[in-house]
Amino acid sequence: MATISAALVKDLREKTGAGMMDCKTALGETGGDIEAAIDWLRKKGLAKAAKKSGRVAADGLVGVAVEANLGVVVEVNSETDFVARNDDFQALVRGVVAVALDKAPEVDAEIVKGAHFTGGGTVADAITNAIATIGENMTLRRAAGLHVPQGVIGHYVHSQVVDGLGRIGVIVALESSGAAEPLAALGRHVAMHVAAASPIAVDASGIDPATIAREKAVLADKNAGKPPHVLEKIVESGLKTFYKEVCLLDQPYVHDPAKSVAQAIKEAEKGVGAPIAVKGFVRYALGEGVEKAAEEG
Repeated sequence: MATISAALVKDLREKTGAGMMDCKTALGETGGDIEAAIDWLRKKGLAKAAKKSGRVAADGLVGVAVEANLGVVVEVNSETDFVARNDDFQALVRGVVAVALDKAPEVDAEIVKGAHFTGGGTVADAITNAIATIGENMTLRRAAGLHVPQGVIGHYVHSQVVDGLGRIGVIVALESSGAAEPLAALGRHVAMHVAAASPIAVDASGIDPATIAREKAVLADKNAGKPPHVLEKIVESGLKTFYKEVCLLDQPYVHDPAKSVAQAIKEAEKGVGAPIAVKGFVRYALGEGVEKAAEEG
């Protein structure tokens, strides 16, 4: 029997997009003949994935799961909303979410792709097999997790298709030693706020310095010609307005716009019975930032 090298398996995977175990099997069945192995995979319907891989996948589902003080959110893309309603695709996304939760909190798309998938092979293999079965390109675009040693992970799924799967997914880490039930209720409300208001950071310290520098430059350019001491105050005031727009704690609370999120959390501490700190959040909106071809709309 021909020796099947890792390099040969890799070459076949790149040519066909089929899973590693399928490629090993194909090469074994064909004595290591890569062209024959390609034909073998095509006959089995496992090489279709390669033909789909160039197509834009900007639809799909965002999945969220929380267990104890751990939470994860993933985005698995497909080409159409029709596939997002497919039971097999939903089962795939649930499986990916379960793997991410098992690996949390230090999790990203590459870690999840390489992890074992229930039923055999890796998550990457499961996605490749689903492409061949369902007939659309699919990708695990991103994955993230949060953890608090004490407190809750608030979560919310907007435009939910089935439990835990929808078009926007949010997790929020609230650290506190207070009562679990009111803390969990607050966590859900804050997660709903994040879904609606799209903050980019918890507070100003979490904003990329390059983003702040760019905002300062815009404010300075808009007010060019003013005396330096006046310009400095204008830029400072403009940044405060910017922070109210993009920082979670500074934003008007969507459930009560008369107060900021920070004020709402401070008030909630009375019912919880302990201080509450927002340690982080993740918000995934389906397909955001994905460039779709003009003919795809």
